[in-house]
Amino acid sequence: MSSLLSTLRSPFSPLREPGVKRQDFLASLVVFLVALPLCVGVAVASGVPAELGLVTGIVGGLVVGFLPGSALQVSGPAAGLTVLVFEAVQEFGLGMLGAIVLLTGALQIALGLLRCGRWFRAISVSVVQGMLAGIGLVLILGQLYTMAGAEQPRSGLDKIAGLPGLLADVLGDTTSLTAAALGLGTIAVLVLWPKLPAAVRVVPAPLAAVALATAVSAGLSLDVANVTVRGLVDAIQPPGFGDLAALGSVAVLGTVLAFTLIASAESLFSAAAVDRMHDGPRTHYDKELVAQGIGNATCGVLGALPMTAVIVRSSANVEAGARTPLSRILHGAWLLLFAVLLPAALGIIPLAALAGVLVHAGCKLIPVKEIVPLARAHRGEALVLATTAIAIVVTNMFEGVVLGLVLAVIKSAWDTSHVHLDVRELTGGRMVVTLTGNATFLRLPRILETLEGLPKDRPIELDLTAVRHLDHACRTTLENWAMRHNDSGTEAVRMKTASVTAERS
Repeated sequence: MSSLLSTLRSPFSPLREPGVKRQDFLASLVVFLVALPLCVGVAVASGVPAELGLVTGIVGGLVVGFLPGSALQVSGPAAGLTVLVFEAVQEFGLGMLGAIVLLTGALQIALGLLRCGRWFRAISVSVVQGMLAGIGLVLILGQLYTMAGAEQPRSGLDKIAGLPGLLADVLGDTTSLTAAALGLGTIAVLVLWPKLPAAVRVVPAPLAAVALATAVSAGLSLDVANVTVRGLVDAIQPPGFGDLAALGSVAVLGTVLAFTLIASAESLFSAAAVDRMHDGPRTHYDKELVAQGIGNATCGVLGALPMTAVIVRSSANVEAGARTPLSRILHGAWLLLFAVLLPAALGIIPLAALAGVLVHAGCKLIPVKEIVPLARAHRGEALVLATTAIAIVVTNMFEGVVLGLVLAVIKSAWDTSHVHLDVRELTGGRMVVTLTGNATFLRLPRILETLEGLPKDRPIELDLTAVRHLDHACRTTLENWAMRHNDSGTEAVRMKTASVTAERS
């Protein structure tokens, strides 16, 4: 018990230093102002009540904020899971979302207790970048429809195919054109905000963009759709026994695995990025995975959105001067106060403005600057990235990520299976074939092509002493080739290994 208390207490020890409490208090306000529009926007884009995004943000602050793992990163609803949540709600219904998130949290807790946190760091960076790029593309495509006040198609291909019709509808309808203009204006503010003077940039860009769009909409009485407000208590829908019983279906379990993989990977990659931004305590990845699992289990019980650690809010926390977890805890408290005291304020926010925020967030998920250098230096990695992203757009999140992981494993196996064949002819007509490197089944076609091209009426020696790895399939195939290659009457092929020279007749 004492060790647990010391673990919880140690990240808060800098609070004894003068000025740290004030720094954390101010940082919490900055994170709250960044988180507010993103929590609401992610919820609306996910097809759930806006209040559920705030619930997840509150849990990320008031629950995960107290838990050990990463002291400064902030958790809440993330744009990276928007597409997957939307698909899950469309397929299984809003009632099942809580059950899916609850099981996701339980799996994360189990993985953390089994010390699997560090293994998530072994996921190919190309797969992660491809996953984020695919999410970004689907997010952009879907929110373009929301920004124009139109219903978005279900599949990625349908969204792409419907863009010309969407453009025609926007140009031909005043209401759609007004909403689209408001969304484009929001994006323009987000793009231009970092270039304004530092005194102006004290207000976070997402909050400024949404606030300006809301003011324009209200001031000009624009005919655009706003966020629907239900109230915090009414929005919370804990999963029922029927929802929990339905967790056994294959389709639901596939969604749970996708939630677990993506939420865990995004959280732990975010933790690694946050560690590079400050000089404080490093992240304990297994504890962070348990903390995320407890947070998601809590969100599941409340029927809210899944959570991850979010790099935008985390970087804002570090840049604002936070020193302890107190800043992220307080940001959750501010979200709770807002949801309880000012829920009606959500009802005046235009949906087009939130869609603009998410289109901008989707663009930032696409690693445009890294793609060209990656393609020049590592074509295989660029292919994995592009294939993962395209597969997510064409199929769905889970299948796209699985395909990316399979391609990454195949590429890694191919890269490590380097083998070189050298054929030399000695005096007297004897031929020596030397293999070096890693001889695996992946290289068998090339090896056999060379060996089967050798003359069958000459003495041949197959030298394997320089082979670092020889798998079973390759050894068996080479032995069979040695037994059958030479004509009768010709000296049998000799196989020379590191330990013994063996003759196969």
